[in-house]
Amino acid sequence: MRRILVLTHTGRTDALMAAVDTCSRLRLAGLIPVMRRLEMQAVRNTPEGENLDVEVLDEDTSLEAIDLGVVLGGDGSVLRAAELVRNAGVPLLGVNLGHVGFLAESERAALQETVQWIVERRYTVEERMTIDVQVWLDNRRIAHTWALNEAAIEKANRERMIEVVMEVDGRPLSTFGCDGVVMATPTGSTAYAFSAGGPVVWPEVEALVMVPISAHALFAKPLVVAPTSVLAIEILTRTDAGAVLWCDGRRTIELPPGARIEVTRSTKPVRLARVNQTPFSERLVNKFELPIQGWRGPVEPGDRVTATSALPVITPAMQVIEPRHHAPKPEPETLGDKDHRRQL
Repeated sequence: MRRILVLTHTGRTDALMAAVDTCSRLRLAGLIPVMRRLEMQAVRNTPEGENLDVEVLDEDTSLEAIDLGVVLGGDGSVLRAAELVRNAGVPLLGVNLGHVGFLAESERAALQETVQWIVERRYTVEERMTIDVQVWLDNRRIAHTWALNEAAIEKANRERMIEVVMEVDGRPLSTFGCDGVVMATPTGSTAYAFSAGGPVVWPEVEALVMVPISAHALFAKPLVVAPTSVLAIEILTRTDAGAVLWCDGRRTIELPPGARIEVTRSTKPVRLARVNQTPFSERLVNKFELPIQGWRGPVEPGDRVTATSALPVITPAMQVIEPRHHAPKPEPETLGDKDHRRQL
């Protein structure tokens, strides 16, 4: 039988109720719901979930036996779930219970329909790029982690900027003081990097993004580079201002002056399940509630009508424009022998 891992936000009542609803519907459909023990206990502490019938992950079954993971919460819940299942390659399907929820695939109101799609396997799986993050200090690697959204370098003290050098592919680009720098994936381009003024990158685009935060410099623009590039930020030692590295808002380490942070594309993606095959542009409009009033759209091929008569296009004769030259000097007149003797 297929096993579905149900992951929920234990600090929210609506998420616990959604977990009870999801597990009950999966059982009725003949699938086996699986939960982590801590989350299962939180659900069973509610009156609705006292008799919840689920298997416990790492006790009754393992990640290798999981067919799909259902995440009930916001983008933060999806990021936490990605930490759990990334190495096992289990795809995640997010049900948004938060605000924007770019990583979520459906909304709480469509939970019944979402469970039915899971039962009927009516979903596709796409791979989202992740980044590999390394921190170096005095030629020694002091940290190694990864991120699905971004690696964000931020100043440690509110009253002091940090001095950094931006580097791409082993070459420095610019030095400036700033509040921080975000290095993001296309998935993370709509998260912290977006708030810092970075570009929105479609998930299908393979690229890395670097966005300075409140930089005190003339050239401190967001950069979009190849996925094979190596991004690096060095914390300068000309001040004693320290920084902090945050990866997906989950994993953190302090960065003293002299630290170097390198970001490359990771070989292990995160797999996300999709049930709605809507274009990313439509998701962008829906999530941010962008105004699109007045849009008429392209003319369908079958609706295109050719005019019965066309105005003639009158064009002048083709001209070749030569570059502007100085007028040549007149040649001196040739003097005859008689005139030459007279002149002498």
